[in-house]
Parts: sequence; structure tokens; C-alpha cells
Amino acid sequence: SAILSNYNLSRQIKPYKKLLLLKPHYLSNTNESQTPAVAMPQDESDVGIFCYISLLPGFRGVLKQRYSDFIVNEVDLDGNVVHLTSLDAPPEVVEEKETKISDQLNKSYDSELESFRSLAGDSDAEQLKAFIDQFSSGVKDSASPIILSPNSDKSHRTAVHNFFKENFKFLVTDTVDGPDASSKCIRVWLNSGRNGGRERNSRKRKDRGNKPYDDRGSDNWPQHLGKFLRFHLYKENKDTQEALGLIGKMLGVQPRSFGFAGTKDKRSVSTQRVTVFKQRASRLAALNERLIGIKVGDFCYVKEGLLLGQLHGNRFTVTLRGVVADSEDSIKVSADALGRNGFINYFGLQRFGSGSVPTHLIGASLLRGEWKTAVSMILDPRKGEKDALRKVREYYMESDDIEGTLRQLPRHLVAERAILQCLKKSPGNYLQALKAVPRTLRMMYVHSYQSYLWNHAASMRVQKYGIDQVVLGDLVYCKADCTEKVIEVSNSEYEDDGSNDTYGCSQLDEISETDFPKERSNPVKAVNEEDLAAGNYTIDDVILPLPGSRVIYPLNDIGKVYHDLAKKDAISLTESVHNVKEFSITDMTGGYRRVFHKPKDFEWELLTYTDGNIPLTETDLDIIAKSRPATMVRGENRANGNEDEKLPFSCNKQLKCFENDTMLSTDNNEAGGDREVTLSEQDSSGCSNAREDQMALKLSFTLPASCYATMAIRELLKTSTSVAFHKTLNQ
Repeated sequence: SAILSNYNLSRQIKPYKKLLLLKPHYLSNTNESQTPAVAMPQDESDVGIFCYISLLPGFRGVLKQRYSDFIVNEVDLDGNVVHLTSLDAPPEVVEEKETKISDQLNKSYDSELESFRSLAGDSDAEQLKAFIDQFSSGVKDSASPIILSPNSDKSHRTAVHNFFKENFKFLVTDTVDGPDASSKCIRVWLNSGRNGGRERNSRKRKDRGNKPYDDRGSDNWPQHLGKFLRFHLYKENKDTQEALGLIGKMLGVQPRSFGFAGTKDKRSVSTQRVTVFKQRASRLAALNERLIGIKVGDFCYVKEGLLLGQLHGNRFTVTLRGVVADSEDSIKVSADALGRNGFINYFGLQRFGSGSVPTHLIGASLLRGEWKTAVSMILDPRKGEKDALRKVREYYMESDDIEGTLRQLPRHLVAERAILQCLKKSPGNYLQALKAVPRTLRMMYVHSYQSYLWNHAASMRVQKYGIDQVVLGDLVYCKADCTEKVIEVSNSEYEDDGSNDTYGCSQLDEISETDFPKERSNPVKAVNEEDLAAGNYTIDDVILPLPGSRVIYPLNDIGKVYHDLAKKDAISLTESVHNVKEFSITDMTGGYRRVFHKPKDFEWELLTYTDGNIPLTETDLDIIAKSRPATMVRGENRANGNEDEKLPFSCNKQLKCFENDTMLSTDNNEAGGDREVTLSEQDSSGCSNAREDQMALKLSFTLPASCYATMAIRELLKTSTSVAFHKTLNQ
């Protein structure tokens, strides 16, 4: 077999022996819980990533040498790949309110007034008739509201309000105090859109904390438009929170006004859907002239805003530069194997944070109830940070000066700022300070620890049982004809996170973990002897749990891995040492995740290039630029002083598509002008100015929202995906 488990692979491929034989944490001899105040930058082995599927040797390739080498396009719930195709706002269908009111006033309301007479009496009916006649005679702005007769019957007042809503849509009603304490009066006025909402706006200001968007000052929104503007957000080398924060600042709206399905990697070119509450497309389109590295377009109005998790997945276009291998044939064989066999579905390094203090260590402290330790791990100095930030952290550690630290601390450090602001008000209350961190961000720490356990369990599953077949006790999603008693899957703690709290998204994993694939609602069972004999399940069906109160564990040795590893960290998966539910695994529902995954619509092509400064893949903006004047698209992003220059690159392509096994060709050998003017790697071997032919491998594939493209690349290269490692390839 061309595919072996990790332990067999380690015997046959010497160059990777050291990596593959790294000793997992759960096999170490120490019983101490390690929560260092200053940690070294993490590597894959630190978070349980040990194994590969394929026996094939890897090769050299630089991941994300340029951010345009990593393109991410969101895939919506209908399976459509999201692209930026237009920067223009659609023509607005103008609905003139005054014209509509005039049209309504021109008709006769005799029958409605007679019905109102039966409901409210002669006096109120005559008063209303005279009020409407004023408008018919041309008096509008100067007409004063009328007050109907006092009424102490609330149900009758409700009937009157509803009558106006159904029969006099051009009028607005509310309730005011009557002449005595026991009565109320209904006030009626023309719905001019100017003074008809002060009381309602007050209620909105009071209640808007429960809304996932900021709806102040939005009473005058046209009825024919959906309340949310959906648009496609295109960004280069920026995280989602940074881009939306800038757009929100320009629009004068709060971050909570935006909705999106998932955050995207910062060092990439990405396109995703975003919604904003009651904003005109023309306002956003006008921002394109001022936005740098960000563009918005493809506008439409919709009834509902986007929530986290509302996506099928992402389409990735990844270019590996500076590829060096024994032969081109070995690259082709490896690429084919990735498309055919897939990869181990690990949680990638992004899941555990980009800092030197991994998020799962903070999560472990929270699960143990060590509030002060968790706060220290978030605030203390970290290895590898920029000097300016390190000095701010050191200043606080030495002085305890919260006010002075906040003045120096960058605003994008949302967790740190939230904790310090709370400690300023409540010194020593570390639990309250942790709860001040936005929920999406603080729950990331605990979810990260769940992922840490899952990765180790997946490695042990591959090491012990291989990757060829299902074994007794493996967990699988139950098939439709399953009749035995099984466990229902529920993931309420992930659904709780779909609040679109955009604060701190720059520190979140770019893969949305707020939702699972559709089969998440299917029951789960352990494979038994009958299943093995009947061949009901294959290796692709094997799943492993993310710990929680409503999951079951494999009924083989892998189930023990979870508990043994958690015990090494002084954590119990069945009992909580504190009563803070959101920081307790026993109060989380848990979930399941497939151990192996195959990329969908997988394609690859080999390229040769001579200039490392030239993009090898067209972005959405490059395609738009072909049909628009260059200054309208990239006027503010000049490359070598010529913003509309397009430099050709030499490119020999070999494209393989697994959908139809046919060779495809393209006749486009041009790429858009380079917008990556400043690159730390420009002088590297992969970006050399020497005109020597170099090789690149471009991959395109689609993954569900819970899968990591970097783990697919890792399977191909047989090397670490850590930023530190790939920086060494540029030296």
C-alpha cells in the first residue's frame, strides 16, 4: 500500500524520522501542569500534530511568501464561491414618501371612517375626519396631532392602534397620559418621517444591547428595501476585524452593525460576504476611492443579517514558491495523492493563536479555575513580540499602572484592554476581568483546549490503528438504517457563539468553529462486530469527539487518550472544580469532527517563473481591473511608480483537474500590477531578482468551514506549517 500510518512511515523515510517520532505530551513522564509566563513560539508537535497519511516524500516549498500567494474565497450555504465582480452600487429604486402619502390622501376613506365610528364613537370619528380633510386641502407640515378621547381599557386602545395600522397607513399613533391617572389617550399624527419616533428611538437605545446590530436612527428606512445591505468584502493582508473597523469608522457605525459568516486569514487575499444594518449601497461604494487594500462591491439588500457559521466553507488558491524536489514527477505524484487520499483533519496552528503563549494553555488555566494565572498569561510579556509592545507589557508587570498601560496599549489588543479596564474598576477581581473579554474571544481559549485534546487523539488513532480501515470501538455518524440505541449530537455551546461579536476578531482563528457540517445533528455510535463484518463503514466515516457533556468517547484505546492527557493538565473531563459554566467542559455540549478529509474540486498546476516579485495568480481585483480604468481600482497602490503597469511572467502550466481527469489549459499569461510593495522576504532566494527559472506549485481546492488549508499543505510538503519554519526558507 502506498499509504502507511505514521509509525510505519517513520521506519522508511529517514529525513522525517525526527519529526515523526516526537514524543506526544500524553506519553511524557511528568505530572506537572505547565503554564509558563513566557513561552517559546509553538510548533506543530506542541499541539498534537504528529502524523501524515502518505508515504511519499515531501519537498521544499515556501508557503505565503507573498500574501497574494494565499487566496481565500468564501463559499456560501448554496455552494456558490464568493467573488468580487463589481465595485458599483446598483441603481436605487427611489420611493418618494410624500408622493405615496399624496396618493393615499387622494382616495376616499368614508367606509374606513364609518368602521372607526363603530369602534371609537362619533366624537373621535368626527375629529379624525376633520384631521384627514386638512391633508386633502394641502395642509401637511402645519397640522398638529390630535388626541382621541381618554380610555382606560388597554385592549380597546390596542384595537384602535391596530385599526390605524391596517386602514390609515399614512398616520402614526402612540399612547400618552390621560386627564387622570387611570386613563390614557391615543395621539394621532401624519407619518412624515421626521418627528414620529422619538419615543420609539428611546426604547431602542434602552434595548439595543440585546440586538446583534446597532439600529439607532433607522426609522426612516424605505419599506421596499431589505433592512440589511449585503456586500462582498475584498481585502489584502488585513484581518476581517481590521477591515470592518475601518469601514465602520468611515460610515460612523459601530462594529456590531456588521455581520459575517467567518473570519479570514490576515496574510492572504480574501473575499467574503458581509452584511450591515440599514446602510445605502451608494455610501459604501463611495468608500472604494479612499480604501487601501480593501474594496467592497456586489451589493444587494436582504432581510436578514449574516451570522457566524453561515457558510459552506472556503475555496483556497495557494501558490507554493521556490519549489525544489528530486523531480517534477515526484511533485505530480504527491499532488495527485493529496487530491485522492486527503489529509489528517487536524486543527491547524492558527487555532492556537499567533503569539508565544498558545491559547490552549490559557484555556487550560480557565478550566482549572486559575483566574489570576489566565490573566497573567494574557497580559505578561511574550517572546517574539515587537519591542514597543513588549515594553508596554513589561511596564505594566513592573508598575501595575493600569491607566498608563492603557494609554500605551494598542487598541487591537481587545482582550488585554478589556481586562485592564475591568481591573481598574474592580482591582483583584480576575474572574470578572476575564468575563469582560468579548464572549467570542474568551470562549476561543476553552475551545482551543478542546482542539488540543482532539489533535492528540487523532495522532494516537493514526499511530495505533493506521489509516486503512475502521476498527472496533471507532466512532461514526450513524447511517439512515441504524436501529440500535445511539447518542444524539448537539452542539449548543457553539451555537451560543454565533453572536457576531466582532471585537477581537483579529485574534480569532480564521476558520469559523461556530457550526459543524450538516451531519452534526446525526446520531453517533461506536462501531461493533456486526458493523465490521458487514462493512457498513469506511475509514472516511471515522470521527473523534471534541470533549463535552453530551459526547461519547471511542470504545477503544483512543478514548483513554482524552482523559489521560487532560489529567496531565490537572483537568477532569467529567467533573468541574468551579461553578463558572462557560469555563467548564462539563457544562459544554461538545461535538464531533472527521479524522480524515479529502479536498473538493481539487486542481493543481506547476508554474515556472523568473521574477519573484510578480504575482502568479489573478485576484478578483485583478480581473476587475481589466475592464476598468486602473486609477479607479488601484490608484492608491502604486508598484514601482506605475499603478497600471501589468508585467508578464513566464509560465509553463500543467493543470490537473480531479473532477474530469482532463488536461485544462489557459491562455492568460498576465497578472495584475504588483500591490505588495514592501516585503520582508524580497531579497530571499524565492524572490531573487536573478532571472533564473524557478518552480511554483499552485493548488486550488474547497474545504468545509471547519477544515484547515495549512494541514492539506503540510501533508503535501511533509514539513511544518509554522510561520517560523517558513521564514527560515527565505533566509
